[in-house]
Amino acid sequence: MTDGNHLDGDVSGTSAQIGVVHGPVSFGAQRSVEGLPYRSGAVPVVVDGFQPRSVPELESLVTGGVVLSGMGGVGKTQTAADYANRVRDVDLLGWVTAASRSNLLSGLAELAAIVFGSAIDDPERAAKRFLDWCATTSRKWLLVLDDVSDPAEVKDLWPNTGTSGRLVVTTRRHEKWVLQAKSRRMVPLDVFTEAESADYLRGVLGDVSGVEDLAALLGRLPLALSQAAALIDMTPGMTCESYIDNWRTRRASLAELFPEDWSGPGDQIATTWAVSINAADALPPAQVARPMLEVMSLLDPNGIPLSVLTSQPILDYLSVANADLAARALGALQRLNLITVTDTTARIHALVQHATRDQLSDDQLALLAHAAADALMASWPDIERDTKYAATLRTNTNALADNSGQHLWQPDGHIVLFHAGESLGEAGLVHAAVAHFENLGSAAHHYFSPDHLDTLAIRHNVARWRGEAGDAAGAAHALAELLDDYLRVLGPDHPDTLITHHNLAYWRGEAGDPAGAAQTLTELLNHHLRVLGPDHPHTLTTRHNLARWQASADDVSGAAQALAELLDDYLRVLGPDHPDTLTTRHNLARVRGEAGDAAGAAQALAELLDDNLRVLGPDHPHTLTTRHNLANWRGEAGDPAGAAQTLTELLDDRVRILGIDHPHTLLTFKNVAYWRRRTRVDGEG
Repeated sequence: MTDGNHLDGDVSGTSAQIGVVHGPVSFGAQRSVEGLPYRSGAVPVVVDGFQPRSVPELESLVTGGVVLSGMGGVGKTQTAADYANRVRDVDLLGWVTAASRSNLLSGLAELAAIVFGSAIDDPERAAKRFLDWCATTSRKWLLVLDDVSDPAEVKDLWPNTGTSGRLVVTTRRHEKWVLQAKSRRMVPLDVFTEAESADYLRGVLGDVSGVEDLAALLGRLPLALSQAAALIDMTPGMTCESYIDNWRTRRASLAELFPEDWSGPGDQIATTWAVSINAADALPPAQVARPMLEVMSLLDPNGIPLSVLTSQPILDYLSVANADLAARALGALQRLNLITVTDTTARIHALVQHATRDQLSDDQLALLAHAAADALMASWPDIERDTKYAATLRTNTNALADNSGQHLWQPDGHIVLFHAGESLGEAGLVHAAVAHFENLGSAAHHYFSPDHLDTLAIRHNVARWRGEAGDAAGAAHALAELLDDYLRVLGPDHPDTLITHHNLAYWRGEAGDPAGAAQTLTELLNHHLRVLGPDHPHTLTTRHNLARWQASADDVSGAAQALAELLDDYLRVLGPDHPDTLTTRHNLARVRGEAGDAAGAAQALAELLDDNLRVLGPDHPHTLTTRHNLANWRGEAGDPAGAAQTLTELLDDRVRILGIDHPHTLLTFKNVAYWRRRTRVDGEG
C-alpha cells in the first residue's frame, strides 16, 4: 500500500484518549462560506423608528475609515448598522464585536475562514492573514469593529484599508490612539439635537405635546428616548407629561434608596430603565420580564440564543410552565425597547445590562449565574453540527464568566467553563483551547489550592490540548507530573488518577513510543477491570486504544481481534449509534484492511458510511474521513478507477467544507492523483 494512502490512520474522538471528568466531549466541523460576496449575519437589526443621524463622513466613504465616538446610548452601533445595511457595493461585509481582544481575534479569524475557505486553528495567525488580505486585495470590503474599548485590545489588529477597503469603528473613547492612520477620521456622535429628538419622538408618538420637555428630561439620549417613547406609545392614556411625572417620582424614590447611584448624569438611563422594566413586568405573564432581563444581563449583549433563554433551567428560574411564557416575556421586553429579538437571538444594550445588574444582590447574582450556566449547558448539542451556534454559546459563556465573578467557582468550577474549552478544541481551535484552559487555570489558582480537583483537572486539559496542537512530548511530560500529584492527592484507584494514567500512555504513543504505550495500557486495563468493571466507558476506551497501539507496534492481527471483540461490547453497552461505536467500526475496518482484507474493509466502511450520514450528517469530519478511506480500500480491492472517481467527488466537499489549503483536502488531492495513475498503469498492463 502506498505510504500516506489512508487518512490519519484511524478516526479519533472520545476513543483516542479519555476525556476529563468535566462533561462530555463533542465533535464540531469547521464550515466556511465559499466565495464572495459575503454579508455578515452579525450585523444588528436596525430598530423600528430608527432616527437617521447626519454623518456625511460615512455617506462619502469610499476607502479609509470612520471612527464613531461617543458615550454609551447615543446610537453608535445603530448608526453603523444602518450604514452597513444600506451598503450594497462591497464583496465582503464583516461585523466584529471588538469589546475584547479575544472577541476581536475570533471575529477576524471567522472572516479569514470566509475569505480563504478554511479555518486556521490559531486565532492570532488567522486574524493576521485576514488583515494581510485586507491590505492587498482589490475586492471591495467593509468591516465594522463595534465597541472598541481599549487601545491594548486592538494593538496590531487595525485593518489597513488599502485601495479598496472601508473601516467603521464605534467606541466610547476619544483619544488620539483611534486615529493611528491618516485614513481614519474621528466623528463625534453626541446625543440627539433638539430637532432630532423632536423628530424621533413625533415619529413614534405622532404630533403630541411635551416632546421637547421629555427630550430635555432624558438628556436627548437616544437609548432613553426609545424606551420612553415605546412605553408611552403602548400605554393607553399616557402622555409625555404623565410619563415625566412618573419618571420624576421613580427617580426620587431611587435616589432615596441609592443616593450615590442616582446623583449624576447617568440617572437618565437608570431611571428610564426602572420605569420601563416595571411596565414590562406588569405585562402578561406578570412578574416574568424582570427576571428574564436579569438573566440576559449576564450574557453576551451582542447575541443570546433564544434556545438558551427558553431552556428548562431558565423556565425553572422564571417559575413558568413552558417556553411560550418565556417567549412572551421576551416580547414584553422588546415592546419596551429594552431588548431586540430576531428569529434566533436576542440582543441587549450594555447600558441596560449594567442598569439591570446594579439592582442585583450578591445572593441573586449567584443564583442567576448558575441558572444561566445550566441553561447554556442544556442548550449545548452533543454534536456541534452548527459551528456558528457553538461559537455563540462559547461567547455567551465567556460573558457569563466575566459578569459572574466568583460565583461560577463556588462551590466548584461550573462544568460550562470546562465545556466551552472542550468545544473550542473539538472545533479544531486547539490553540484557543490551550489559552482557554490556561486562563481557567489562573482563575482556579485564585479561588482554590493547587491540589483542588478543579485545578488538577484544568492542568489535565491544558496538557491534552497542547498535545492536540502538536506537542505530544510536552503533553506526556505534563501528564507525568500531573499523575504524581493525583497519586499523592487521590490515590491510585481514583477515576481521575486512572484517566491521567491512560492519557499519559496515549501521548507517549503519540510522541513515538507505541510499544511503550501498549505496555502501559495493558497494565492499566487490568486496573480498570478491577476498579471500574468491564463495561465502564473508560475500560472500553482503554481496550480501544490498546488495540490502536498494538497495530502501530506491528501487531495488526491482534489489534483486529481486539477491536472485533470490543465492537460487540460497544454495541451491547452503548448502542449502534454512539460515536464510540461508530469510531470502533471504522478502525476495525482499517485494521482488517491492513491485515490484507481490502474488500472486507471496503464493505465495512460502505455500511458505516450510511450510518455516519444518518447520525452525524454529511459534513461531519468523521463522515468525510469514512468516505476517503472507503474510496482508498476500494482501490486496494481492485477498483482504482472507482476510487479516483469517488475521491474526486469527495474533493469538492473537502474544498467547500475545509478549504483548499486544509491538510485533509491536500491529502485527498494526493490520493486522487495516486489512483488516477494506478488506473492508467493497470489499464496499460
